[in-house]
Amino acid sequence: MNLDVYVVIVLFVLGLLIGSFSNVLIWRLPRGENVAFPPSHCPNCNHQLGPQDLVPVVSWALLGGKCRYCKAPISARYPIIELISGFGYAAIALLFPLSSFGAGVVGLCLLFTILLVASIVDFETYTIPDELTIPGTAIGLIFGAVNGAALSPLPNFEAALRGALMGAGVLVVISLLGGWVLRRFRERLYPEVPIGYQQIALALFGGVLFGGLWGSWWAALAGGAALGVISTVINVAARRVVRVPELLTLGGSLLGLAFFSARGSLSLLTGLQGGLAAAGALSLLAGAYWWLSSSNDTAEDDDSPSDPTAMGFGDVKLAAVIGAFLGFERLLVALAVAVVAGAVLGLIQRFTGGENKLKFGPYLAIGAVVALLWGAAIIEAYQGYLGL
Repeated sequence: MNLDVYVVIVLFVLGLLIGSFSNVLIWRLPRGENVAFPPSHCPNCNHQLGPQDLVPVVSWALLGGKCRYCKAPISARYPIIELISGFGYAAIALLFPLSSFGAGVVGLCLLFTILLVASIVDFETYTIPDELTIPGTAIGLIFGAVNGAALSPLPNFEAALRGALMGAGVLVVISLLGGWVLRRFRERLYPEVPIGYQQIALALFGGVLFGGLWGSWWAALAGGAALGVISTVINVAARRVVRVPELLTLGGSLLGLAFFSARGSLSLLTGLQGGLAAAGALSLLAGAYWWLSSSNDTAEDDDSPSDPTAMGFGDVKLAAVIGAFLGFERLLVALAVAVVAGAVLGLIQRFTGGENKLKFGPYLAIGAVVALLWGAAIIEAYQGYLGL
């Protein structure tokens, strides 16, 4: 049997097994439960499931979609998720043969699982667990660091880091500016302590300023991120919010970009890239802080008042995952596809009287799949259209 065919079969079976574990993640992560203990059990009667109950798809079919012990119905979602995972893994192995693309295929399978679980959880709860996005971003960077195959579908480390930071930066800047507009350009009523949107906005401003003046993406990232960290340290020392006016940070960022555009496209580009990267870096730092704080029961209550936002912070971190695995250019393709899909759904909801709240995570995941499969061709066609 051909090696690549063998790998397709193996990954299909592995995908079914990972799909079974994905069902555990989908159920337990939003509820704050441990994903390993207790072992798998019926949610209705709590009876621990045996090996004969855990064979992907087959167990559900043989049991007629019911619990072996209490006869309670088991949702068809479980085998559906397992099949999606199995066929997804097989498709990745088929489209990116191991003999040509190396270990990068494993990274793509992990990305597929993260996207699948995040989509289902976001669809059901309007949240995307940090347990997926923050470790997922780190895993994407690790694959970038060890990526040495010329034909690998994954970017190298520098491109993965740029994709993660600027991916998060694009989404968080949309959230910052959109929230500012929703508040009619008034200051935040509920700034986070010690780190949150104010520090991210300050990092954006510093990144734009240093990037445009110095013409260096790395210098902009370092300078902008340093401003955000210094502001965080000041908040910690003062034990309260030391306000940084958004008229300065967001308004200054927009004025800075306008100024650098007059100096030339290079200054504008480095200023924009620097601002996005610095804002993305502080977003991931803030996400990691609040995730760890929540684990230690020190985070703010989810029901506490907050300012209006234009983009969920879970979407920001999911964009970092996609950028780390696929690179910034393909992240932009994923974002474009997600926006179009969301806009179409929004119009359908408007005319059918459906709910107005949009779950953006699933569309971002769909966009990532499109970017993985056809991103290179889309980017090449777009560059050809521009004559680049």
